[in-house]
Amino acid sequence: MRDLTSLRERYMRDPLAVRLGGLAANLSRVRSFAGHDANSSAAASVLDESKHFIEWTAPEMEPEGAAELVQVQIEIARLQLRWERIWSDRERRRDVAEQSGRWAQHIIEMSGLLEKLH
Repeated sequence: MRDLTSLRERYMRDPLAVRLGGLAANLSRVRSFAGHDANSSAAASVLDESKHFIEWTAPEMEPEGAAELVQVQIEIARLQLRWERIWSDRERRRDVAEQSGRWAQHIIEMSGLLEKLH
C-alpha cells in the first residue's frame, strides 16, 4: 500500500496547471504500458494514482472542468472493476490505451501548459 499522505503532499505543492500536466502524463503512461502484456500491474497502479490526483485536484477547478475530471475518475473506477479481463484481451486493452490517450490530451489542454509553450 502506498503512502497516500506523502504522495498527496508532494502532488499538492505544484500549481494547478502542473498537477493537471502530471495527471495527463500518468494517463499517457497507461497508453504506453498497454503495448506490453507484462505491464498490467504498472498500468493499474498509475490508473489508481490518477484517481487520487483527480480527487485532490478537482475541488480547485471551475465546476465544468471538475465535472469532466470526476467523469474520468468514474471511468477509471469502472476499468478497475474489470481490469484482469480488460488486460488479457488485446482489443479491450487497445481501447483503454486509446481512451487514456484522449483523456491525457484533453487534460493537458485544460491545464493551459501547452499555451505557455507558444
